[in-house]
Amino acid sequence: MDYIQDLRRAIGHAPVILTFAGGIVTDATGAILLQERSDGGWGLPGGALEFGETATAACRREFLEETGLEVAPTRLLGVDSGAIQHYANGDVAQCVVLFFACRVVGGRLNAENAETQALRYFAPADLPPLFSPQHERAVRHYLNGETPFAD
Repeated sequence: MDYIQDLRRAIGHAPVILTFAGGIVTDATGAILLQERSDGGWGLPGGALEFGETATAACRREFLEETGLEVAPTRLLGVDSGAIQHYANGDVAQCVVLFFACRVVGGRLNAENAETQALRYFAPADLPPLFSPQHERAVRHYLNGETPFAD
């Protein structure tokens, strides 16, 4: 079952509000794990909630699917809710993203999946541009100690 595909079959490209969950994992030096996405650009691991799924469960599932890591969300970093996304296929969505600080509890870093081209830890001073302004804001708030945040 894919909630978004099922929803889109029913409503076509009409604007919807979608909820996403993702997070920040750091290594021992404070470098932040980023995912080079198969649809372009670097960003934080995460993705859309499935119907009936909690935000923390979605965060854990998306990390495992996209990075091979088992994570435990340890605290809510913030919520970013104002972005309107226009997708190449014509879909339009307002994206509400819940960002968590996460701790690695198992698994191994693995970029071999359909959504990931590469995974890499970046020092805060060396972060590449991120594909999403929401991810940029979350990382900025995190690095500045401005958590929890709500944009």
